[in-house]
Amino acid sequence: MSSSAPRSSPLALTVLALLHYQPLHPYGIQRLVKDWGKEQVVNVRQRASLYRTIERLNDDGLIAVRETERDQQYPERTVYEVTDTGRETARAWLEEMLSAPRQEFPEFPAALSNLLLLTPEEMANVLELRAGALTEKLDGLEAAMAAEADRGLPRITRLETEYLRAVTAAELEWVRTVVGDLRAGGLTWSKDQLDALAAGPMHQ
Repeated sequence: MSSSAPRSSPLALTVLALLHYQPLHPYGIQRLVKDWGKEQVVNVRQRASLYRTIERLNDDGLIAVRETERDQQYPERTVYEVTDTGRETARAWLEEMLSAPRQEFPEFPAALSNLLLLTPEEMANVLELRAGALTEKLDGLEAAMAAEADRGLPRITRLETEYLRAVTAAELEWVRTVVGDLRAGGLTWSKDQLDALAAGPMHQ
């Protein structure tokens, strides 16, 4: 068992949560993540990252090996189960993630902070491309929500999709507003303003 405190992550929490339902091998975890639509919020495209997470959870004593399945049609598969410590840790992680917004550093805000590398027309063009991609994403989320509702799934199982739809819709509206301001000349700046800002108070 690792001597340091277990480190939380969306994937680690999801693994622990799925093992609350039943013992599973890594392939079964990956399949459930996709079947339950959780790949929208956790990345399991790289199976190596899933195996690393499982190994870390095992080293930390949050999960344990239940058995090794042997079948002539498949390689040996190690089945894991959540431990009592894992149950307690998953609950603590969940409460913290839900209650305390975390400082994260996604790509889009970082790109926005460096937009001045582009001309206003280039800015509008690339943001229009993003608006198109967001529109497609929004359509997909709405279709997923409708399909989940048609399957009779309770709303509690669709909250992450609801959240993603709300965030995507808000971003799309904002991006369209910025593009409109750029096209109409409502979002402007001058080289003198930027030079003064870059010089800072020491040079003013």
